[in-house]
Amino acid sequence: MTIRFEQILTEGTAQLSYLVGDDAAGVAAVIDPRPDCEIYLETARRHGLAITHILETHIHADFLSGARELADRVGGDVKLCLSVEGGARYGFAHEPLRDGHRLELGGLVLTARFTPGHTPEHLAFLLADKDRAASPFAVLTGDSLFADSVGRPDLLGDEQTEALTRQLFATMRDFYLKLDDGVLIYPCHGAGSACGPDIGEKIATTIGFERRHNPYLQCADLESFKKATLGGSPPVPTHYPRLKKVNAEGPPVMRPGPRCPALPVAAFDAALRGDVQLLDTRDMLAFGGGHIEGALNIAARPELSVWSGWLLDPQEPILLVLEDDRRVEEVVALLWRTGFTHFAGYLAGGMAAWQEAGRPLRRLRQSTVHEVSRQLDEIQVVDVRAPDEWQGGHVPGAVHRFVPDLARSMDGLDRGRPVATYCASGFRASIAASLLARAGFADVRNIPGSWKAWRAAGLPVEKP
Repeated sequence: MTIRFEQILTEGTAQLSYLVGDDAAGVAAVIDPRPDCEIYLETARRHGLAITHILETHIHADFLSGARELADRVGGDVKLCLSVEGGARYGFAHEPLRDGHRLELGGLVLTARFTPGHTPEHLAFLLADKDRAASPFAVLTGDSLFADSVGRPDLLGDEQTEALTRQLFATMRDFYLKLDDGVLIYPCHGAGSACGPDIGEKIATTIGFERRHNPYLQCADLESFKKATLGGSPPVPTHYPRLKKVNAEGPPVMRPGPRCPALPVAAFDAALRGDVQLLDTRDMLAFGGGHIEGALNIAARPELSVWSGWLLDPQEPILLVLEDDRRVEEVVALLWRTGFTHFAGYLAGGMAAWQEAGRPLRRLRQSTVHEVSRQLDEIQVVDVRAPDEWQGGHVPGAVHRFVPDLARSMDGLDRGRPVATYCASGFRASIAASLLARAGFADVRNIPGSWKAWRAAGLPVEKP
């Protein structure tokens, strides 16, 4: 027997999912799958395994669950197993999982353990050899315990935060800290996720390492734990409450995935006149050189998943402008991961086809940090980084508007003066600049390189 263990990192959402199984028995389970789920089928085929079970540690808020999608792809009598602890309910058929449930996959045993706090129904899964089931070698912690961090207990609203914080503290003390130091920890997220405060860079760790180094496990009492967990969490992305409901009710099965038709210029232009969202996924410099009026610019990087979740409406169809038509499936998958399934189409031939057809273009000026530093008295500089980044230092005289806050309100900004946006490198700054341009600001500038370039140039820094 060889135990097969595959950890699958989804960049952008910083999500970690797993395929575990036994090649002698030829069976495997998938834990916490994403919606574009072909990767699990390919992994199972590579190892000669049949996926017999699909499990989730909890009802996810940060990404669209792929459990139903994968179950549909696998077919047969695959079992979709979900926690019914904490009163959890679902709008679709499933096998109930409770504390202590034991699943045998050949010589591998998974045991469900109730670990509430991040959510009321949260489970972790202990992994052990069948003949040593009382001595687990690893634990799939979901969103309860991360490298250097813990799951945040405040995602379900103020009315549940106190109770969940107490449960999370008890989960750490009464479950995780009682495991042997050598037990491996495999969480559902790595650095970059907003599901926990300051999640570390490691995508696997051990109980012993976390016992010694995780600041949240060092808290001696509930009050210090509460202060640590609730004081250091990043802002809650706007798509979290929405996806929580969608995942409980049951995401639609999209096999083989959301469809996004190619539209020639005339059809694309006509579609723009309807109730649609125009998303340009090209690089910031290409977008600045010429784009369609009203477009939001979020470049086709893994972070597209998260920022579309923050800024787009899942009920309104999306029109796409791509760098390359061959990337349409990749871009659609990135959007699908945070629940976007309605696409009006993409511009066939991209902006080259648009400009060759004589359609109008809008440009967005790109200003270097040196140009901005010479014009600080003339322009409004807007720092669109997260609050903790702002606290570390900023461009002198800049105002702070985190990108989602800017999307909600532009009050206080003078539409009659030039405005320049910056972030860490320019990616978020271009999103913000496109928001301002779409809102009617006449002279909008993006700062490529942004804070990194500002610091590299040795320009002055102001502290809050």
